[in-house]
Order: sequence, then structure tokens, then C-alpha cells
Amino acid sequence: MEKGEAKSKKAGGPPRLCCICNERRPVLKRPKTLQQICRECFYEVFEEEIHQVIVKNRLFKSGERVAIGASGGKDSTVLAYVLSELNRRHSYGLDLFLLSIDEGITGYRDDSLETVKRNELQYGLPLQILSYKDLYGWTMDDIVKMIGLKNNCTFCGVFRRQALDRGAALLKVDKLVTGHNADDIAETVLLNILRGDIARYVYIYLFLIMLSLGYIMIHTYAYFKKLDYFSTECIYSPNAYRGFAREFIKDLERLRPRAILDIIKSGEDFRIATTTKMPEQGTCERCGYISSQKWCKACVLLEGLNRGLPKMGIGRARGGVNGGDHKKETKAGSTVKSLESKQCGSLDF
Repeated sequence: MEKGEAKSKKAGGPPRLCCICNERRPVLKRPKTLQQICRECFYEVFEEEIHQVIVKNRLFKSGERVAIGASGGKDSTVLAYVLSELNRRHSYGLDLFLLSIDEGITGYRDDSLETVKRNELQYGLPLQILSYKDLYGWTMDDIVKMIGLKNNCTFCGVFRRQALDRGAALLKVDKLVTGHNADDIAETVLLNILRGDIARYVYIYLFLIMLSLGYIMIHTYAYFKKLDYFSTECIYSPNAYRGFAREFIKDLERLRPRAILDIIKSGEDFRIATTTKMPEQGTCERCGYISSQKWCKACVLLEGLNRGLPKMGIGRARGGVNGGDHKKETKAGSTVKSLESKQCGSLDF
């Protein structure tokens, strides 16, 4: 009887209100603070958090040209929308551009690029699209036909990073921003630990504007704002190693909402031994783009594809050209000669 009365009393009590404005009903709980907030306050908190990251870290200067890596997915779409809004609202004085990479994945990237083209019109931002086919002479469809579904993400990731560099050079931008969020960075920390390569985390230098915002918050913002985005997963990535790390982190987040931010904090607190030899950033002798080796990974992978030896550049370096031992696959000196004679991209910026 007492329990029934308690339930009735609880049900008949005043409705819970937003923790911020104390006026409207809450629609979600923030993972970081566990505050229950309404939709309007959520918009304000979300956008203000991104603005504070930009201001406190002095990410931009007035007059700079900034490219936004746009895939058509929810992360990059939210970034493009919010950054264009903040640019107007706070008078950043930035020239913004959308930069998209067409990997050549039929039934996936061609559809997502249609979303980006609509975003170009919706947000009034110029769009530049570069394709693997034009840059490297290969599409991901071609690569998967040759190598299969195992290790194909290695090619795509390496080529995409360099394609973004090339696109930034083509647009003559000062900064390149991406839609990586807290979940992405936590996955990267975990993957580098699993691979015994935590030092690599130190070299994350992209402008991670949405670093403190998790997948759930970004997805919710896109949904509430009714943004136009593409939500299908890549058809070639079901077996990607990162996917297993993602599922593990999601399980942790269900048990402890702050788990993602705590993993990132742990990654930032790692100290690399002073005796550890760190890679030095330089330029590839072949293509001129960023590399810590004599030849960049994109050049090595492309050489393997062009020679019909797609596995030549996969795996950890262990000697030879960029650390790889190619004596079993080619005659002495032929790999070096071939690597030095051909650039990895067909577009000259």
C-alpha cells in the first residue's frame, strides 16, 4: 500500500524541467555532465562548446582560408553547418570551403557525394572534389578486386589522408578541419595501445574542433536540426580492425558514460621515454608530400599496386626501402629504381 501511494505521489508530482533554463522539459542527458537539458539549451551548449574550443585554442585568424573535410556523413555535415553558423555569428572572418574525396566505391561514395553537393547549396560553401582515380589511377573498387576485403582499409586510409593534403594544396587553404569526434580519438588511442604504437598518438595534429563531443551528441544534434546527411556505412569496412575497438568502447560507455573522455585523457597523459627515437616529419622524395620516411606510405602502396604486388607496402616496416624487404619480390635495386622514377599522384599541385 505504501509503495503504491509512493508511486502515485511520484507520478503526480511536477514535471522535471531543464537543468539550464528551468523552463522547458528536458529531451536528453549530457554524457559529460549528466545534466538533463531541453532542445533549445542543447543547441546553445553544443555550439558554444565548439566556439570555446576555437577561441581558447586560437585555431583561426581572420582572413584565413579553411577547408572542411566533407564526406556527407553526420560528423562532417554537423561540422560544416556549425562552423559556417559560428563564422557568421561571431565574425571569424574565414573563407570556408568543402573538400571531398571520392574513393571510387560504387553504391556508397557516389551516393554520399550527392549529399555533399546538396550541402554546398544549403550552406553556400564552395565544393572541391578529388578522386582516387585522378590522383592515383585506382579506385577502391579496383583495389578490392585485387586485394580482397582484408587490408583494403589500409589503402583507403593512407590514400585519403594524402588526398586531403593534396586538396588543401589545390585550394591554397591555411587550415584543414575534420569531423573527428571524441569517439574517434578514443578508438585511435586504444588501437595504438593494441598495436604497441602509443607514440603515434602524439602526432595527432589536425584541428579537432569536435574533440570533446561524442558520437551520441553529434548524432542527436544532426537529428534535431534535421540536417541533410548520409548515414550508410562503407560496404568495404565490416571487418576493419577499428570496428572491434569501436564496439569495445561502446560497451564501456554503456557502463560508464565518461569512459570515452577518460580514454582520451589517458592518451594525453602518456609519457614517451626519452630514449625512444621519434619519427621526424619530412617530405617524400617521390611526391613531395608529408612523410617520416624516404618515401611516403602512399607511394609505397601505389607502387605495389602498379607492380601487381599489393601486399608489398602492408605491415610494419622491417628494413629495405622504407623498412620493407622486397628482395624476394624483385631483383636487387629494381624496387628503388621504380620507386624513384614514378610519382604517386597524377595531379601536379
